[in-house]
Order: sequence, then C-alpha cells, then structure tokens
Amino acid sequence: MNHPLPSGMRDLLPSEARTRRAVVRAFLEHAALYGFDAIETPAFEYAETIERGLGTMDPGEIVRFVEPESGEVVALRPDVTPQIARIVATRLGDRPPPYRLAYDASVLRRRAGSRARTHRQVSQVGVELVGVQGIEGDLELLRLAASSLRSMGLSSFTIDVGHAETARQLLAGAPLEAVHDIADALAKKDRASLERATEGLGEAARAAILELPRLYGPPSLLDAPPEALLRAGCGPAIESLRALSARLTAVLAAEGASGVRVAVDLGEVRGLAYYTGAFFQLFAEGPGVPIGGGGRYDRLLARFGRPMAATGLALDVDALSWALGVARSSLLEPPRRVAIAAGEGADALAESLRAAGVSAIVVARDEALAYARAWDWPLVATLEGGDVVVRDAARDHVERVPRERALELLG
Repeated sequence: MNHPLPSGMRDLLPSEARTRRAVVRAFLEHAALYGFDAIETPAFEYAETIERGLGTMDPGEIVRFVEPESGEVVALRPDVTPQIARIVATRLGDRPPPYRLAYDASVLRRRAGSRARTHRQVSQVGVELVGVQGIEGDLELLRLAASSLRSMGLSSFTIDVGHAETARQLLAGAPLEAVHDIADALAKKDRASLERATEGLGEAARAAILELPRLYGPPSLLDAPPEALLRAGCGPAIESLRALSARLTAVLAAEGASGVRVAVDLGEVRGLAYYTGAFFQLFAEGPGVPIGGGGRYDRLLARFGRPMAATGLALDVDALSWALGVARSSLLEPPRRVAIAAGEGADALAESLRAAGVSAIVVARDEALAYARAWDWPLVATLEGGDVVVRDAARDHVERVPRERALELLG
C-alpha cells in the first residue's frame, strides 16, 4: 500500500536520524562550553505571538489552524527566535542578562510556488545571545559558529558578513515595490535589472546602490569604500563592519583556523526589516545553500515589551550534514555496533559489549550477515569454540580472536 506524505514532508530513516542526532548533539555540547543553555519551545503558539516577531517573513509561509479547545488561531512555528524573545521577556524576566540560550527544533513553513527548497519541515539548531550589544556580541556568536563547525570536522568554510544599515540607509524613502525589485536584482547580481529598479531614486542613493554588486570579497575592500557610499551616509555601517571583520579575522588566525575564509558582502539585503546591524551567512562545499546564518536584531525584544540588544545563529541541520559528508567528517562515521550470531555465549558477549558502551544485538545465526547489511550494523560476531570470528559486514574482512580478547577487538 502507498501512504504518501503531505507535500514537503518526509521521514528520517535510521541512518539519517543518527546523522541528525550526531550533528545536533555535537553543536549543543559545544555551545554549552560557551555558556549556552538548551531550552525547548512548543511546536505551535497563538498566531499573534508568533507573527509579532517574524519581521520580513511572508505571511503566506506560516501554517495556521484553529485550536479546537480555545477557538483561537494558532501557528506552527516557522522560526524559533520569536519564541525565545517571548520567553526572555516573560518566563526569564527575573534573571539578569545576558541570556545565552540554545535550541534544537523543527520549523514548519509553507513553500507554495517555491523551488528553492523541497522540504517544508526544516531541522534547525542554534543559539540566541540576548543582552550583549554591538561588536562584542556579534564576535562572540561568530566565534562560536566557527569553532562549532571546526569541532564537527568542517575545516574549510566561508563566513559572509554584511550590515543591514548599509542597505537601509540607501533605500530609506524608496517605494516598497522598488525595494523589492532592488533586493531581487542585488541577490542575482543583475546589473541591468538593478539599473532599471533604481531609476526613480535620488542620484546619490542610486549611484551608491549601483556600486553594491561588486562589493563582495575580502575585508580589505572596506579599507577604501566607494565615495558614493560615504556620500550616501553609509560610513558608520561600513566602519562597524570593517572593525568586526578585522577582529574576527584576527581571532580565527589566533585559533589556527586557516581554512576559514571571511568575506564581506555589502550587496546582501536579506532581512532588511528584521536585522539591525551585522548579519552573516555560512557556506561550505556541498549543499549549494547556506549551512547557517544569523545576525543582530536589536528591535525584536521591544515587540514583547522588554527592549534589549540581541543576536542569533541558526544552523540548517540538513545542509550542514551534507557539508560534513563532503568533508568526510568523523562525526558521521557509523557508531560501533555488533550483530552477534545466536549460539552458546552470544547473550553473555552482548551484555559485556553493552556494559562497555557498544551496541549489540543477537540475531539468528543464518541471518546475521544479511541482517547486519540491511540495517547498517558494521560488524558481525560469531562464536566458534573458544574463539570469536568478527566479520566486517561491508568488506567481508574477517578476524579471529580468543573469546577473552573479544572486547579488545569489538569494544
């Protein structure tokens, strides 16, 4: 029988689920070293609460329904950040800042008409840093992002940083339709479309915006920014970004992160109505989309009645898992698991392995190898007399050791 899932939804089979758990566990454990405590948020809340903190997200992406018990409209969370803002403003109001909170969650978004992502249920893991202003907070989060990825075995990746105030300064007063067209042209680095979209703007703003597509590259390009941007009032944002990228580069060099590249992108205008300062995206070989991103959103907490500086980081678990696979990270290596062919002493061997922290099952003797291959159990052990014969299920490599040495080989 065929039982299809709703469009954009999927199951995670054992190997995929193991990978996801490994990535999430590695990040949360690393974030804990930086003082970030994990919390959990509900899968849905009242729509008014969720929508209050979503910024520029298209309302059509939010999945809503009427809660039978209350008759109120509720929404499946499309983002975790508004929930954490609510918690900080209410449940944690009696605790002093800064707040360092981590999470692991699936977010649900409608993707009608979009081919950019086939999955509507997106697995995320991330952190929010609330109560630390400016460059110090930005640097803390970027340092955590870089060190966490490196700890997972991703040695080469790029951190793209931008600043929301650059585009906001240039687009102040522009019609909403023009802002949308300009953002689309900048995202595509489409010079012809950008020229058309900026035709109605003032001369200074238009000249500055037309400079943006080429302002992507090493932080050194900020040492001599185009005069058009300075005349348009973008100097403070550029100086802030220059200081942040310089300090981040120095930190990475001091930590020996030679494979981590820092790039600046003044032409990135995503989240213009949401971010208030520095923002960033993380790219690595493999998925072709960002493996994570985040930025400063100092105005969000005020919507929940408690104004406070804040910045956040979210990693896309699927994209990150892809990148880790391309990098051959040891984090994704299959766990030590042994399928033991049934027979005298099999149960005792299984118990000794479990006591040593090794997963073990006992399988019918004539089915052990086929079962192990079907379910990704790397090793098959068979007791023969006083020996244990260990077979690599994938490569058919065989070793024989005395029973008393079985734990040395299998543990």
